[in-house]
Amino acid sequence: MIKNYIDQANFEDTGFSYTLSLISGKYKMVILYCLMEFEPVRFNELQRYLKKVSDKTLSQNLKELERDGLILRTVYPQIPPKVEYTLTERGKSLMVVLDQLCVWGEANRI
Repeated sequence: MIKNYIDQANFEDTGFSYTLSLISGKYKMVILYCLMEFEPVRFNELQRYLKKVSDKTLSQNLKELERDGLILRTVYPQIPPKVEYTLTERGKSLMVVLDQLCVWGEANRI
């Protein structure tokens, strides 16, 4: 059935492809998961959670997630600067899908 659907439609035009484009990469799903569990989260907390991610890579992933409307970046006008990240409503709606990945992984772990 999936093969017939792919034959009939260009894969890039599917909802599956669009969703993958939002969460693709090594860190985006982990960032979203971290925000779901611990929000609000600061940059340094995300770095500790992700362990070996560079500042540049984390910053780039956060900017992309913000651009795509999945997370909100809040800057507090204080010294030292304080920035927190939270899920938007759109991001929270995606958590239903990511949560099902967790459920499947727990049920099918070998």
